Amino acid sequence: MPALRECAIPLILLLLALADGCQASNGDRTQFFHNCRQNCERTNCSAGKQIPEDSPRLLTSTCFDYLDLDGLEIQEQAVKFYRQSVFDRLFQWSCADECQYGCMWRTVFAFFERGWPIPQFYGKWPFLRLLGMQEPASVLFSILNLVTHWRMLRKFRREVRPDSPCFMLAHIFGVTNLNGWVWSTIFHTRDFPLTELLDYAFAYSIVLCSLYVLVMRMLHRHSLFLRGVISLAFASYYINYFAYLSVGRFNYSFNMMVNIATGTVAAIGWFVWCHFVRTRRPYYRKILRFYVLCALAMSLELLDFPPILWMLDAHALWHLATVPLVPLYYEFMIEDCRTLRKEKALAGGYEYYD
Repeated sequence: MPALRECAIPLILLLLALADGCQASNGDRTQFFHNCRQNCERTNCSAGKQIPEDSPRLLTSTCFDYLDLDGLEIQEQAVKFYRQSVFDRLFQWSCADECQYGCMWRTVFAFFERGWPIPQFYGKWPFLRLLGMQEPASVLFSILNLVTHWRMLRKFRREVRPDSPCFMLAHIFGVTNLNGWVWSTIFHTRDFPLTELLDYAFAYSIVLCSLYVLVMRMLHRHSLFLRGVISLAFASYYINYFAYLSVGRFNYSFNMMVNIATGTVAAIGWFVWCHFVRTRRPYYRKILRFYVLCALAMSLELLDFPPILWMLDAHALWHLATVPLVPLYYEFMIEDCRTLRKEKALAGGYEYYD
């Protein structure tokens, strides 16, 4: 089918292009930034225990590795010296964090005065903190995705009868997405090693779930035993992958490639399905449109640029672009479940259906 091939080719190219989208940060590697941060911590975080300057961790450690802090005392100093708001205290901005944040902006201004490109810090653009949130635009758009999934899942439950084929499958998809967007909101609010791990891990669960939905949709007429074995295989694979991400240093490029590979397989699978059912299931256009538009939205990740107003970057725009696409997927599932139920009733039930 020419139309499907024309849609599939740009989708695959866009997905593969994302693998080359990571850039090394240079702001946190400058001596200016390190001198500023060390002086700030030495002056304002006096309760901390300094690590020697020749420490090999100097360029790669996080603020929590860099100082052995008395949490209560340092937090009290930060509140007084930096005039922290209730949101800053709620999201646990420590004295060392405040030093890193302040020195980040001093480094940005130093680059700007010299006409140099805006630098990244620890792999991220500099973002203006708002109400204690590190990336306020991404937080807002993650919440919008969360709310949209919640509303569409409720619509699905209203319009589809519980005895419809694939009824629970849609709930698995919905709950997986709700969980993923919750952790996306938390991670963009405060970037800790734990919140980063959970954000990346549960983001992959959404991608893997899309592949799982495809496989289970193709096998919905088969025995419960077969579907259970395949479900167990998916769950075992994801648990092992989660464990892999949790151990050792986080491999960003490998995680990106795994996401791309899984998403590509799911997209190709749906394109093949659309090709074979195009004459008897006209609603196939909804799932086709969903994946094509998702690929176009993902291309925003290729437009890596400093945040507009220090808040709105390409990643935030990607989160925003996915919001209007969510209803397409649920509308497809609603119509598909209704159609499958009618077919099941007309056939007097499936031979192997449980």
